[in-house]
Amino acid sequence: MNERPLTTALRPSACPGLLRIVQALDGGICRIKLNGGSIRSQQAIAVADAAERYAGGVIEATNRANLQIRGIGREQASLIDSLLAAGLGPSDAAGDDVRNLMLSPAAGIDRQMLFDTRPLADQILATVQRHERFHDLSAKFAVQLDGGEALAMLEHPHDLWLSAFERDGELRLAFGLAGCPTDQPAGSVALDDGHDLVVAVLELFLELARPEQTRMRHLLAEYSIEDFLVRLAERVSVQSVTDGRRTADSSVLHIGAHPQAETGVIYVGAVPPLGRLDPATLRGAAQLADAFGDGSLRFTPWQGLLLPNIRNEHGTEVIRGLERLGLLCNADQSLTRMIACTGSNGCGKSLAETKGDARQLAALLQRHALSVHLSGCPRSCAAAHTAPVTLLAVAPGHYDLYFRDAAQSGFGALHARNLTIEAVAALLDARSRSPLDA
Repeated sequence: MNERPLTTALRPSACPGLLRIVQALDGGICRIKLNGGSIRSQQAIAVADAAERYAGGVIEATNRANLQIRGIGREQASLIDSLLAAGLGPSDAAGDDVRNLMLSPAAGIDRQMLFDTRPLADQILATVQRHERFHDLSAKFAVQLDGGEALAMLEHPHDLWLSAFERDGELRLAFGLAGCPTDQPAGSVALDDGHDLVVAVLELFLELARPEQTRMRHLLAEYSIEDFLVRLAERVSVQSVTDGRRTADSSVLHIGAHPQAETGVIYVGAVPPLGRLDPATLRGAAQLADAFGDGSLRFTPWQGLLLPNIRNEHGTEVIRGLERLGLLCNADQSLTRMIACTGSNGCGKSLAETKGDARQLAALLQRHALSVHLSGCPRSCAAAHTAPVTLLAVAPGHYDLYFRDAAQSGFGALHARNLTIEAVAALLDARSRSPLDA
């Protein structure tokens, strides 16, 4: 697509998109939604060029496997036009908001996958963009399609999730509402009915929800899931299921070199420190994808990227190239386990400079292996799920410390208040050394 689709007015929203630049302390934010997290190398270079020419040169990998450009100045139209010319926009202006479909970063190449989710994902994305009724969905309304891959983010909650499983030799899709594939499924459908299920759930949600009920959890707070499923069964063939629940992912398969389903090839995963890249880094990764892979990059919900289809013998060279660009390819590095929001340098709601504090904490930690999330305010923009450890800012350089607790909502159990970064590091190191936590 080479022309800006402005035939439909954009609705007001606080969520940035490619066509809607949202202002922050450090300038405008443009969010580029990537189909399945995937982007061609030339498109990645176009993003790098746009960030360099029209913004402050800050590119972010998001926890929904998208990209953001920050610090956009007055040349918003030129930035948008350059990204549209690279084929990164929606098929319809009003459809940009609803392109919220998460896949495994290893869709189609994962050794454990039960099926390649990409064709079904393309069909779903085409439908939600093409049909005007779906443009009324919230810009945050999100769907997950899980093909049974080993590399899968299973902790992010979605308004609707679908997860592949086998029963009596038949491949089916378990599904659930307002949760994760690790939850008990609400039902299942045949694989061939996956698209119809998504359409039916979205249509039924829009029919039942009041305007202020923008997410599935809002509707289910007052409309029983049993009643929802009864009405859903009138539109698509739904069966009960007890065996479609997924096991939570605890791997580090998004970092380093890992074999693909095809013999002789690997993907290489890397993490930009705290999810941020500069234009030179993104260009360099794109050049490596061209030189050693298939000319594509895949961004991940761990705020990282993969280079797929690398020949085995080139893995070490690709890792070295990524590391020279400043990317992290070793899961033992503390900074790979740090998540931090934009912080007070770019967000007026943040009470602390979270990214600087995260770097300081990573340098201080010795043995701590759990993921740590630093949030400048209670909105938790950087993490869609509850991290094992959360630091909630209360003042510059000071945080309340929470540990994840399945019995408690939000960030979990409050452990200590108003800690400095040094105090947090000492406490986490002591906890890691404790035999009670071994």
